[in-house]
Amino acid sequence: MNPFPVLTLRTGGQTGVDRAALDTAIHLGLPYTGWCPRGGWAEDRPVGPGIRKDYPFLTETPSDRTQQRTAWNVRDAHASLILIPGTDVTAFGGSEFTYIMARLVFLRPCLVADIRDPSDPSGTRDWIAHTTAGLGLTELVLNVAGPRETESKGVYSAAYRFLTATLTA
Repeated sequence: MNPFPVLTLRTGGQTGVDRAALDTAIHLGLPYTGWCPRGGWAEDRPVGPGIRKDYPFLTETPSDRTQQRTAWNVRDAHASLILIPGTDVTAFGGSEFTYIMARLVFLRPCLVADIRDPSDPSGTRDWIAHTTAGLGLTELVLNVAGPRETESKGVYSAAYRFLTATLTA
């Protein structure tokens, strides 16, 4: 059961954390959306329609560059949640780029959560609730980002468990 009034997950569809966010949304019956690179490109789906074959609510950017996808997902969300194994967001290039886009470019609330910390789902749930209330919203669009599976083996499974624990109470 979703403890938030209305929550939409936004992500880009890459392997790893992005894909875990999409699958969590589907599993929990939450709406999802997001920008993906032109052609639906993902590292495991390099040929069109790519990731959009399985996740039709993603929209292609004009560019096939992942930076445009990342920037637009941050821009079009109220807040960003970056899930990483550990606490050093600079260890993962795309995650660091998301952090920079959220904090310095689009000035959005951003939380970096350690998916290995068993107490973090509760803290993350509180952050989502406080962010929603603090922004005066009844509906939150949450960008979820993190490393690809090839950057951090097992990150999909860990992120899926973390998001499921965070979004159910």
